[in-house]
Amino acid sequence: MANFGGPTLLKRTLGLQADRYCQYIGPTTDFEPSLINLSSFDPQDESLLARGTLRRVSDNDTFLLLPDNNTPGYDHIVEDADEIENIVAPHGRRLIDLYFRVVHPGFPIIQRSVFYEKYERSHREFSPPLLAAVYILAINWWEHEEELAGLPKPNVRELERLVRTTLADAMYRPKLSTIQAGLLLSQRPEGDQWAPTAQLVAVGQELGLHLDCTNWKIPPWERGLRKRLAWALYLQVSVVVFFLFFFFFLSFFSFFFLFSFLFFFSFFLFFSFFHFSFIFFIFFIFFYFFLFFFNFFFIFFAFFFFFLFFFIFFYSRSDKWGALVHGRPSHIFASNWAVQPLNPNDFPDIECDETDAEERLELERGRVLFRQMVQLSQILAEILDTFYTLQATSQIANAGPQGTQLVLSLAKPIQLKLKEWYSALPALVRMDSTFQTTPSSSSGSRFSPIGYLHLAYFATEITLHRRIIRSMSALPEDNNPNSPSIDPYIQHICRSAAKARLISAMDFVNRLTPSHLRAFWYFASKTNFALIGTFGSLLWGTSPGREEAEWYRRRLGEYRWTLSVSSKPGEGTSKGLTEFAMGMLDISTGLLKKLPEKPLLSRSGSEVGFGGPGGVDQVRRSSLFALGHAGGSSASLNSMAGGGGRGGTGGGFSLGMQSPRSDIGEEEGEEMDSEDDGEGEGEGGGYGSFSVGN
Repeated sequence: MANFGGPTLLKRTLGLQADRYCQYIGPTTDFEPSLINLSSFDPQDESLLARGTLRRVSDNDTFLLLPDNNTPGYDHIVEDADEIENIVAPHGRRLIDLYFRVVHPGFPIIQRSVFYEKYERSHREFSPPLLAAVYILAINWWEHEEELAGLPKPNVRELERLVRTTLADAMYRPKLSTIQAGLLLSQRPEGDQWAPTAQLVAVGQELGLHLDCTNWKIPPWERGLRKRLAWALYLQVSVVVFFLFFFFFLSFFSFFFLFSFLFFFSFFLFFSFFHFSFIFFIFFIFFYFFLFFFNFFFIFFAFFFFFLFFFIFFYSRSDKWGALVHGRPSHIFASNWAVQPLNPNDFPDIECDETDAEERLELERGRVLFRQMVQLSQILAEILDTFYTLQATSQIANAGPQGTQLVLSLAKPIQLKLKEWYSALPALVRMDSTFQTTPSSSSGSRFSPIGYLHLAYFATEITLHRRIIRSMSALPEDNNPNSPSIDPYIQHICRSAAKARLISAMDFVNRLTPSHLRAFWYFASKTNFALIGTFGSLLWGTSPGREEAEWYRRRLGEYRWTLSVSSKPGEGTSKGLTEFAMGMLDISTGLLKKLPEKPLLSRSGSEVGFGGPGGVDQVRRSSLFALGHAGGSSASLNSMAGGGGRGGTGGGFSLGMQSPRSDIGEEEGEEMDSEDDGEGEGEGGGYGSFSVGN
């Protein structure tokens, strides 16, 4: 095991000192950066001042080191650590082993060797909230540890009480362990909340995690740990913002179908409120109370998320002044994010028994998994910035009849990035990895956390396709028959591609094995499972005819059955994941029952992707986007696609989406089978392959 020198070497760290914490000195604080260099720095790059000790880590970055003993809760740190350890005694070491076997490979934000070395000396060397967070997460797999399964569990409620109080105290003396504890706690089913995430971002900025630490004068292992924590924070913020849009647009979508005659009025009032019109604000409040008498469940969601956005809006406004006086960026934006991409050197060299080949493989898989999740989250952030900000929403709305074409033109480069990301997935984290067939996997002694990465990929795809489908559903804006409408061919191919994504996502969930379901799942996963059902509900609600709507209804019923089977007793942590998704699916489909009955259309005119002239060949030709940058009629579509007909690729948006083999109902089974004949599992393990052009 690596020797990090114990407490002596920890004194050379910046963010893990035992008796001091650090504050980044930003460019607009009361410290003038150009005057700091006039201080006399000792060989340890420290300079003692009346307010604290300056620590210079590079020519441009300086921190202020302050003593812990002046902060709230300092006097009972040792007592808190003892109380936490006593709750789990005598199983503390087994729980730590369980954490590093199950959670750590898929979420490597702790320096394993340092953690074990400190624990061997004393549990009192740990920050109490970090120690408690590790125990709380590990207890989720208590039944899967042979030596623990027959014993009573520790008092988790008491651990949660202690972690809340100790983490609040730790915020006053922030260290890297504070970020680690907060990130681990956010992985609990109830941990995905916005306010604690905002606090973590603020603490991270206090510690300088948003900066490039590549050339800092700190131990190399701390530089790697800082980068991993920084990108873990980036993941957290991107996905929490994603949650807000998910829940808000669920209400938005149901509102459109339940009260279409009031929809545009509400939309207008909503944005008028953000322009600080007090009169419109009063109207908006009364308007939502009025809706209460029509639909109790809808008012619950809409009213709740109205106040959620109200809070976020005013927080972001006041945050600009906080950024000025404290020298912090407002949140995580590209203009204030200097963290370099992760590379293999950012992970410890020694973290396992060198003779255990399987353990080494698992650790390597976890590192690749984490790096791939970071890359995917950057694409997700681009989708949110491009389509789901208030500015982007207004821009698309102002485009009027050309809104769908604007959305498609903006989606093209992002879709290509998603395709490239998926195509470049290393073999270690593919669903068809040989790990799935190893003897240890089949016996259940090893878990496979790669499921959360692939689920996140489908959630990202769905987020992009939802915006495209929604842009088509909003037109025309009135009942004027002369109002411009979406080109039927563009609508057909967009819905075909969306349907292919839905089938692929459902197929993925259907293929999950116990080794996946019992593994560690990133906190966003429960909502990602729910997003699949929400997307299917959107396609059901926007179906032009009865047959297509009925097809989606059946598929959503099958998806709910799959979720219920996955949550059966004995499937470990999957129960909470899939139960949440089933609850959200019931809400979505319940709202759809209030829709008026759709017209009965011909099979070729209603159910996208199946039947009609050309059969499966038509599906293959139409499962792509085709969009140019001018004009929207069917007559000009070929030229928009590059003059190559419907499968052309020259200059247009042409992405073929290949549907996977899926366990589906009898009626469409033969059609799906014939579509997949000769394709095999494909590049994506049978559910995620793409082809550009035809």
